[in-house]
Amino acid sequence: MSSEIRLAFAHPSERAIATAQDGPVDRISLRDHIVNVEIGAFQAERGTTQRICFNVVVEVQPIVGHIDDDVDRILSYDRVTEAIAAELGAERLNLLETLAERIAERILQEPQALRAFVRIEKLDRGPGALGVEIVRSRSDLDVAAHDSSQERPHPRVVYLSNAAIASEHLAAWLDQLEAERVPLILCVGLPDGPRPVTGHAMTQRRIDLLAIEQNGWVLAARDGRCKVVATRTELDWAMKNGQVCIWAPSKIVLDAVAGPETPVTDTAALSAWFADEMDARELLVIGAEAPASANVSVRNTPIGESVL
Repeated sequence: MSSEIRLAFAHPSERAIATAQDGPVDRISLRDHIVNVEIGAFQAERGTTQRICFNVVVEVQPIVGHIDDDVDRILSYDRVTEAIAAELGAERLNLLETLAERIAERILQEPQALRAFVRIEKLDRGPGALGVEIVRSRSDLDVAAHDSSQERPHPRVVYLSNAAIASEHLAAWLDQLEAERVPLILCVGLPDGPRPVTGHAMTQRRIDLLAIEQNGWVLAARDGRCKVVATRTELDWAMKNGQVCIWAPSKIVLDAVAGPETPVTDTAALSAWFADEMDARELLVIGAEAPASANVSVRNTPIGESVL
């Protein structure tokens, strides 16, 4: 038991040796790689960075023959640090577990890699280091690749003005759009009427995002087919299962590393940003002006006209 406890807190390289499979393997390691990053599920961890320490060990297939001092024949240490940087740059994450999984998966995509030990620790959340360690193998990656083999759907994102939400044509529009059998995500703007004003940029942004979500619930009350969803996981499930979604923007916007450049109060532009994030086939704007610029195809339809 004491040996197991010691190994639990030992460097991942010792864990790798203790759990080695039959047959020779080589190992490369990254020790005490510290990065300042914004991460965490608690409110106190938003809007600020903290020190995160990475220790990574990668078991690699031994090279057959002479290396010939050729860097192209080995798994470079840079690939490990690049995997960390790439996942930190992809989006803001709440959980170290998610970050560790993604780093391990990226490393195991390298042809030489067999197993990856990833330990990540927060250094500033208490008197000690708080962290997680995972072990993943190439076989785990193969299973994950099989599970995600289906191509990500390309939805139609529809922005509805308040007049469109209240329109007698709403049900008919949804009938038309559903008949196309294209994944459908609805976006809304700010509700009519005043909102609290804080005079503080970060808190006001949250209030505005929550006000958009409240308007989403107004739309959900107008048609039972529409379900309010907040996370990318929920959106992916809904699209694959034919569910009409209403996007609740707070989580995805606040978790984005590169969020929308325009204020969230420009809700048509916010919807265009979201459509780009979702790799949408188009953004359909009903009853409002189209955004000034967008990275996806945009179509504008006045209230009272067919949407297709």
